[in-house]
Amino acid sequence: MTTALILSGGTGVRMGGDIPKQYRKVKGRPVLVYCIRSLAAHQEIDEIQIVAAREWRDEITAWLREGGWEEKFAGFSDPGANRQLSIYNGLTDIRIRGTDDDYVFIHDAARPLLTLQMISSCLEAVRGHDGVLPVLRMKDTIYESRDGRTISSLLDRGCLFAGQAPEVFRLGPYYEANQRLLPDEILHVNGSTEPAVMAGLDIVMIPGDEGNFKITTMADLERFERIMDNHEKQ
Repeated sequence: MTTALILSGGTGVRMGGDIPKQYRKVKGRPVLVYCIRSLAAHQEIDEIQIVAAREWRDEITAWLREGGWEEKFAGFSDPGANRQLSIYNGLTDIRIRGTDDDYVFIHDAARPLLTLQMISSCLEAVRGHDGVLPVLRMKDTIYESRDGRTISSLLDRGCLFAGQAPEVFRLGPYYEANQRLLPDEILHVNGSTEPAVMAGLDIVMIPGDEGNFKITTMADLERFERIMDNHEKQ
């Protein structure tokens, strides 16, 4: 079984306003709904678990009903103190009905341009491994600065990659990798794959999708709006 775990518990403070970025509407649909639509449409995604604050759950439930996606919806999980604790909460809920050999497909609600092809690529690549991470090659020269003012060293960009969501993991090993970091180390994790790498799990990389960007700033939201405008014109 493969469960999609959508992270929708963020407050979106960097964009300002009262509505978190994942719930802002573009072309009449909340940003969150775009990735739900892709995940619900994919035949290899068996169910969807959503991390969301309680005050948004009634609206999310209504959006699921409107889209006809209730059948795949498995339940809500509580947000944690940081992103990785939100993931851990979701993993804990998923394990109640799953097995260690199941897969968890982790995606950000604020990445609305998830394609069916990317879902398929991740699920195909993870077979025989503990996890899969889509990555983008670095295009710019990368410098290290230890004081934030002067250059300490030049890094080889040919060996550096930017990780993206979605990430897919075997449920049991990944849950245990996160559990080992409790209660304090997990608060310093920035990327979903970090606990897996720290635990020595077998994680394979695949080419990412530059179009699958995360909406973090108002400029990102405006970029997404322009993309959807162009789709309507085609």
